[in-house]
Order: sequence, then C-alpha cells, then structure tokens
Amino acid sequence: MLKKITAALLCIAIAVGTLAACGPKNDISSGAGAKDFPVTIGNVTISEEPAGVAVLSPNIADVILAMGYEAQLKAKSAECTQSDLSVLPDVTVDDAQKIKDLGAQLVFTDTKPTEEQMSALNKAGISVLTIAKATGREDFDRLYSQVGSAMKGAKTGYEKGKKISQGIFLTIDDISRIIPSGDTPTTVAYLYDTEGGTVTGDTLEGALIESAGLVNAASDGTGNHVSASTLLLADPKYIFCPTGLKAELAQSEEYKKLSAVKEGRVYEMDPNLMLLQGRCVVDAVSFMAGTVYPELLEGTEASSAPSASSSPSSASSGTSSQPSVNSGSSSSTTSSAVTSANTNLTLKKGDKSDEVLKMQNRLKELGYMFVTPTGEFAEGTEQSVKDFQLLNGLVVTGIADSNTLQLLYSANPVARKD
Repeated sequence: MLKKITAALLCIAIAVGTLAACGPKNDISSGAGAKDFPVTIGNVTISEEPAGVAVLSPNIADVILAMGYEAQLKAKSAECTQSDLSVLPDVTVDDAQKIKDLGAQLVFTDTKPTEEQMSALNKAGISVLTIAKATGREDFDRLYSQVGSAMKGAKTGYEKGKKISQGIFLTIDDISRIIPSGDTPTTVAYLYDTEGGTVTGDTLEGALIESAGLVNAASDGTGNHVSASTLLLADPKYIFCPTGLKAELAQSEEYKKLSAVKEGRVYEMDPNLMLLQGRCVVDAVSFMAGTVYPELLEGTEASSAPSASSSPSSASSGTSSQPSVNSGSSSSTTSSAVTSANTNLTLKKGDKSDEVLKMQNRLKELGYMFVTPTGEFAEGTEQSVKDFQLLNGLVVTGIADSNTLQLLYSANPVARKD
C-alpha cells in the first residue's frame, strides 16, 4: 500500500511539473523577468524581440515615443497623429496582410479586436497585445513596463519602462514641490465636453490635477462623468478644457452658470495633454500649475498667467534672462562638456550632433536625462530640456537656446532632486 501511495504522489509531482513547464514563460505580472524572451504579458506570450511593431492606439504610441522605442515601429493607425510618426503608413486592425507585409510581428491596441480580426492577425503570424490606459500613478508603472516588455523583453524592456515611468512622475513631483502653499484650497475642474465629461478622482488625470497643487471639484465622481448640476454645487474657481470648448461652455444653458465661465476663468489646453499618457502628462501639470500660480513664472517675460484662450505652446513662448524659481539645491557638478561646450547656438528636436551629445551628458549629470545620450535630439531629450528649464526658472519651450545652454553649463544650475 505504501508503495502505491508513493507512486501516486510521484505521478502527481511529475504532472504538476509538466503543467508548470507548459505554463506562461517569463510572466511579468509580479515584476521583471530573469531574461528578456520569451515574455508573457497577460495571456500573450512573445517568443522573441519583434523586428517590427504596428501601433493602433494613440496612447500606446505616446508611451513608445516617451521610451524612445519608435525605431521598431513599422505602421500606425490614422488616430496616431504624433508628428514623429507621420512618416509611418496607416493601417487598421483589418489589415492583417498589409501589417505583415510591412514587417510587423506585433500589434498594440487598447481595444480588443473581434474574434474574426484576431483570427486573421494570428493566421498572418502577428501577435496582438491589448494594453489599457493607466488609471492612476501606480498603474502608470504597469502601462510602461508592459509596453517595454513587449518590445525589448521582460528584463530590459520592463526595467526601462519602469524607469521612464518613475522619471516622469519624478518631474511631476518636482513641480509639486515648487507650488506655493496657501490656507485656501483652489478648486478646479477639467471638462471634456458639455455632456458631463469631466475628469474625476478615480483616474490618472485626476491625480494630475492634484499634482498641480489643485483640488478637483469632481474628485468624488467616477468614470470621468459628472453632471453640470453637480458641478455647479462645487462651483470650481478655474475650469480647464480642450481647445475649442470655451465658446460652447459660454453658450450652454447649464455650464454658463458656473462662476469660472461667467468671470472668464476658462483655460483651453491641447486636448492630448489630458488624453495621452506619454511625457505630455508633465506638460498638463505644468500648464495647470502655471495658470493658477503665475508667480511660478516670475523672472520670465511670460510672467502672467496664460490668457483664457491660451494653449500650452503659447503659454511657454518667449525668452528668459535670470532664473528665479529654485526648487532644489544647486549643483557645482562640472565635466569636460562644461568647458568645451558651445553655448552660442540653439539645439532643438531633430538635431543630431556632438553638441547635442554634450548637452545630453550634462543633463544626465544633473539628473534630468532618463534616456541614453546618443547625440540625437528626440522627444526624450526635449522633455529633459523642458524639465531643466522648469526647475531653473526659464521659460519652458523644450528648445535649448543660448540662455538655456549658458545656465546648463554654468557652475551652479539647479539639479533635480532624487
């Protein structure tokens, strides 16, 4: 009898071992993997690094750009309107053969395809990964680590994704630290439309409002929807909205009753700032904080709050001389780049040179660079320049003009705190 029991237990152990061996490979649900590939994300296993990727989600496209992985992209959907992706051909989820012919082995989407679409894509040898938008700060790490893992593996991509995600919120925290403290909270609301679309407290966008040092008047709402009558009770002092909505609010029988509408405190923003979850989330926080707390811009020519019809780009135009915003300790870090750099020039996105590389290395020394310095001025470098300008009291443009470079290479620029 003992032998029979032992034999049975041995069979069970073998069966369990066999099932485990056939289970998910390098699953990242509990953290980074021990190696890059194969990697399992949800119920999708990717056996090797994809040579080509098609992105059918504007949000995921923004994350890919923030991570600097756009070189792997072979196609996009028409909804992905980022300028850096304009050269890519447009495809849809129904274009399985076209996607394959373009060299993509992986498709990103945030809407699950139908069974028929999934079947056609899988038949063409294309993996499909559906990744949802982040719902909060912690979920932001999940979004970035999933995208990174799919493109570069469970170890390399996962760790880079988490690093970029945390770097973005480190910048947001830097903004939060320089916001003036006050006894009276400032209530605001972000309206998507005149049909009740409002940023609520259960979303990442709600967290961005709080990071700007503001109180979300719709924080108790859920699912980005709050009725106009409910909002009227809170009566936020400021309203933010997408470009073009201000006029509609003024014409709406319900929304025109809000004090912010009646008194002209409605500020339009690029709609992508509250829709996409790449590095533009930093711009969203900067715009809202700079609008409500114009003293953050003191010492620049753009020292007043943006006008009610301003967009983020118009709010950050102009030049600056001496910085006055100091959110952290000064750095006396010096390098060979400091003494050999040319500050009598302007560097901007699209440039590629040794001077760009020197600037990137200096930004890295000061804690601003979260991508590898390559000498190419891409989106990650542009955001690093914006972060430096913000924390050093310069007008935030993302363009490294002479003023920016002179301060960058000086002996005492403000370094980013860890």
